[in-house]
Amino acid sequence: MPGSPAIAAGASPTPHRVLRVGSYHGVQGQFKSIQPAVDAAKRGDTILIGPGDYHERGDHSNPVNPNGNVPPSAVLIRTPGINLRGMDRNKVIVDGTKPGSKPCSSKQSAQDFGAKQGGSAMGRNGIIAFKADGVSVENLTACNFLTGSGSSGNEIWWNGGDGSGKIGLKGFRGSYLNATSTYYNGIDTAAGYGIFSSNARGPGVWSHDYTSNFDDSGYYIGACRRVCNQVMNHDWSEFNALGYSGTNSGGRLIVKNSEFDKNKDGFDTNSQNNDDWPSPQDGHCRNGHMSPITHSISCWVFIHNYVHDNNNAQVPGRGAASAGPVGTGMSIAGGRFDTVMRNRFVNNGAWGLLLVPYPDDETPPPGENCQGGSHDTILSAFGFTCTFDDWGNQIFGNKFKGNGFFGNPTNGDIGELTLIDGKPINCYSGNTTPDGTSPTTVQQTNTNCGQSGSGNLNLSLLAEAACDSEIDTTLCLPTDSYPRGTKVNMHPLPTKKLPTMPDPCRGVPRNPWCP
Repeated sequence: MPGSPAIAAGASPTPHRVLRVGSYHGVQGQFKSIQPAVDAAKRGDTILIGPGDYHERGDHSNPVNPNGNVPPSAVLIRTPGINLRGMDRNKVIVDGTKPGSKPCSSKQSAQDFGAKQGGSAMGRNGIIAFKADGVSVENLTACNFLTGSGSSGNEIWWNGGDGSGKIGLKGFRGSYLNATSTYYNGIDTAAGYGIFSSNARGPGVWSHDYTSNFDDSGYYIGACRRVCNQVMNHDWSEFNALGYSGTNSGGRLIVKNSEFDKNKDGFDTNSQNNDDWPSPQDGHCRNGHMSPITHSISCWVFIHNYVHDNNNAQVPGRGAASAGPVGTGMSIAGGRFDTVMRNRFVNNGAWGLLLVPYPDDETPPPGENCQGGSHDTILSAFGFTCTFDDWGNQIFGNKFKGNGFFGNPTNGDIGELTLIDGKPINCYSGNTTPDGTSPTTVQQTNTNCGQSGSGNLNLSLLAEAACDSEIDTTLCLPTDSYPRGTKVNMHPLPTKKLPTMPDPCRGVPRNPWCP
């Protein structure tokens, strides 16, 4: 029919669009702020952001619904399959401070504590991909989104339904990102997490990212059951309570070629009886598969990382994260079937690597009760209702140097405490440990991976870990000496060491910024 708008079979679909925010090399984009561009985007579109300090306030103009289903978000992404990309990692800033403030200002008067609900400031989140599959966020900085009464304090968050116990997001990418904060009030307000995924399964990739100054953790991967399918590669974390935290996150999860330094506790994966359900943290491959990296049933792999100088007590701290044992390179707390191989652990004053049970006194979700844990008689004496023991972990070919220099009992390269009999042992092979282990013979006795064993009841290590973390300082010996926090130091971004994406136009359809 003449004039018919019908498209012939096999014709090309409408090409993906490029939406531009701000200006770049003197060429103006179609939008002045990020949220309108996000709202206009469709699946497959790319949003490019020119250099500038963007004080986005979507959480003020569109307050969250009363049941708190959607966290307060400066930039909220609900459209799947879009790519949000800055043109310069260090000059495109998504800023949680008040409009008109200097970029990432540390002044109290510049802080925006979020919209109020029930008379209390809810706090803020930066960029959230909420139950939106296949979203990438790249090549920008997010700062100063602070905690409050709501689910808040996260700079960049792939959120599949936090607290739901379900996977609600699939596929994501975050690369060449900076996440930091400059503000801490010394009481209860800080930025909580830098780069965060929860209730999300991959394929997920974080690469060439940097985080600092968080009172919980720089990176967080949680509540992804045994289907995480996520990779961290060439990432860096400093000056946090925990450089990384991973609660109940297992299956295929690979952390490689990354650096964790100057944190209180460099890297911590654990099991917890909380809303990051279900517990425990379990690195088993799914469906009986074998890992091509470990050649075993363990698909959770920490490999080729540099973990050093995590002795910093002068960092923000809040909640369970504040009890991370200072001077520890890496903690596996109630984690199971994780593999730590071919890493360097250097100059961590308490332990290079610490394997311990996780004692928990949190309230589980309704209808649940300590799944994967036990009511241990030793730790229940300290008031903990649910204990997750550590077992089945594989420690292979790591190089340790200069650890344990605090000089307290059990301090050294490796410390291990297990409580329960009849479980697969933590096993060791090919590690270089010049500063010793506790128990001293664990590397000689625990070589047969998969073998069932008895708990070692290393009570001296239990006492030292409790003293170091300040969970129970009555267990400290008169001679014990661990750094204690006396003030909090907030550190600027090391921008000269944070290269921007080599070509932000790569893979982007032709447009006035990318000719």
